[in-house]
Amino acid sequence: MTTTPASTLHLPPGDWATVLDCLCAHFASIPRAQWLDRIARGRVLDAEGTPITARTPYRIGMPVRYFREVADEPEIAGQVRVVYADDHLLVADKPPFLPVTPAGSYVTQTLLARLVARTGHADLVPLHRIDRLTRGLVMFSIRPATRDAYQALFRARRIGKVYEALAPPLPELPFPQVRRSRIERGEPFFRMREGPGEPNSETRIEVVERGESLWRYRLEPLTGRKHQLRVQMAGLGAAIANDPLYPRLQPAAPDDPVRPLALLARELIFDDPLSGEARRFCSGLSL
Repeated sequence: MTTTPASTLHLPPGDWATVLDCLCAHFASIPRAQWLDRIARGRVLDAEGTPITARTPYRIGMPVRYFREVADEPEIAGQVRVVYADDHLLVADKPPFLPVTPAGSYVTQTLLARLVARTGHADLVPLHRIDRLTRGLVMFSIRPATRDAYQALFRARRIGKVYEALAPPLPELPFPQVRRSRIERGEPFFRMREGPGEPNSETRIEVVERGESLWRYRLEPLTGRKHQLRVQMAGLGAAIANDPLYPRLQPAAPDDPVRPLALLARELIFDDPLSGEARRFCSGLSL
């Protein structure tokens, strides 16, 4: 059994009698017996860090800290490389299949957990995300005092991001071109789609290498919608190689290290908000 650092839930509105009742309703996929076991082992705490009991009264908005647990978490292959680190920032290269933060069945097998274990920086926080299947650069904040200065760069879209992808040829289209489309939630819930309406996503696309069966594309997203690059490339008729979600959802299968998603977060470019220095970080990985 593996565990992650505590997560916090502010109890939502409801008519439950106990915190236990609320947790069982809010996390419907976790059996009541499992919550009782966690409570008995002191793995569910109130705001002061005191373990709750099965009879702790429910109160709307009450902060509850709990520890996610996963039995028999599989180890994810691939090395994490620190590209850059100073007193404020850490930039790392993530292999494919490794999630950035805990989610679903992944708790300790995450980029964040590996970096905390390696560096000892317990305050590490990712400043952005890339998909679990995508490889390449992720930037982390080390110091809470300077975190907002870097987060503001992302909010203001002052971070240049460059990706590379391998996908089928599109000889009938002119390049470079800009793809603007409206990306919305699709079916099932974890997929996205392009729909009608005002565009909310924009990507500059150019071709950097033309092979027989696959071309190498340079992708510069100006917005950061979920699965934006994967959805837009599929919408153009050139789904990124080995994509299990687009254009069609493939049957669930174990990760195949021989056929990872051919998408790489290659560069991060920005002016440092603290020093004013021009920053350009490049991934050491390749497709």
